[in-house]
Amino acid sequence: MAGKVVGITRASRSELRPAYVRAIEAAGGMPRVLPAIADTDAVQQYLDHIDGLLLSGGDDVAPEHYGQEPHPRLGTVDPDRDAMELTLIRLALQRNLPIFAICRGIQALNVAMGGTLYQDLPSQRPSEIAHQQEEAGLPRDRFSHEIDVVAGTRYRTIVGRDRIPVNSLHHQALDRVAAGLVVAARAPDGVIEAVEAPEYRYVIAVQYHPEETAPHDAAARRLFEAFVDAL
Repeated sequence: MAGKVVGITRASRSELRPAYVRAIEAAGGMPRVLPAIADTDAVQQYLDHIDGLLLSGGDDVAPEHYGQEPHPRLGTVDPDRDAMELTLIRLALQRNLPIFAICRGIQALNVAMGGTLYQDLPSQRPSEIAHQQEEAGLPRDRFSHEIDVVAGTRYRTIVGRDRIPVNSLHHQALDRVAAGLVVAARAPDGVIEAVEAPEYRYVIAVQYHPEETAPHDAAARRLFEAFVDAL
């Protein structure tokens, strides 16, 4: 529904990529950026002023939040963002607020709900698929591999196909999937590329970056349109 406010999370020390804002605007939503803050008590105020939550990409989620020691190839972490975002997710779920999670977002959602992560795919789950396509010289808005979509899922209804091409810009991924989440898509090497939470009003999460491909890809655009329509 046009005019509904979408809160978009971002790191405390970096700017939000404009592709998120453009994709929400194109779908008819009104974006509002939510910077990471140390005061988790103020998170309730964020939720009081938004109709839906978009969890954006960014730094790794600190493994202390899912009971692991840091892997040698763990990337940069943002303690303020972890604290704020995990609290934000749990409170948004309590309110049954629609959530769309992207890249780091799918990882944060899984951790907030009790799941775990692979801290570094190349060393912990080697594959021939280039999950960090920029290292292979591919731009962010290009496709690098396809994913297989699970029949009968809400995600399948939205994207409209059993297999779709996606971009890939991550070195972490879901390991143990949290209770309440259902796998909706996988890469050919088995890496989880989408999940959803059927018991909630609207919770869809993807490992890739549809905001980058939405200008030229109908399946990516439909993900943003379905999210805004659910608000």
